[in-house]
Amino acid sequence: MGLRRGGITDARVLGALERVPRELFVDPAFLDQAWEDRALPIAQGQTISQPFVVAYMTQALELTDRTKVLEIGTGSGYQAAVLSKVARRVYTVERHKELMSTAEARFAEMKLHNLHTRVGDGWKGWPEQAPFEAIIVTAAASKVPDALLEQLGEGGRLVIPVGRSSDVQKLIRYRRTADGIIEEPLLDVRFVPLVPGEVRSIAG
Repeated sequence: MGLRRGGITDARVLGALERVPRELFVDPAFLDQAWEDRALPIAQGQTISQPFVVAYMTQALELTDRTKVLEIGTGSGYQAAVLSKVARRVYTVERHKELMSTAEARFAEMKLHNLHTRVGDGWKGWPEQAPFEAIIVTAAASKVPDALLEQLGEGGRLVIPVGRSSDVQKLIRYRRTADGIIEEPLLDVRFVPLVPGEVRSIAG
């Protein structure tokens, strides 16, 4: 009901959040806060987004059961799991190998078979699988990565927080049309920064 009051009206998005147990994705130290509407710390200095932001960004992608989605920043895997309940196929990229390994174990436990994972540089996207009808970025970029705009198909939507990591960022939806890119500011958010490169291990 809180999500509905916040403007989440897509029944499929609301249903996805109901069916994905957030407690599976939070750090055990914060299990008692799993269903509070707040971001929580996870490993590698990252966070799991608050349920409202996950629902809002998912709704902004305008997904159907035929949509092919790219997610940049797998993190705990929570957002990807929600996407998998709404879209046809989800491709998710994470720069930290250890975070991805943990997320993959959660996906396997939930038997999510339409998720495809890659450890890599999110700034580069997943060009071999382009074009995508929807792209979601769960970390803040100082500017929109050109590679992600290039991998967006005509009519596609890219939802990304843009701004410096120390400031409040603006969540923006970019829409590719036959005439070019349309930019739509959505709301103020706060995300960890989108860092280039990949991390194969803590030592690496």
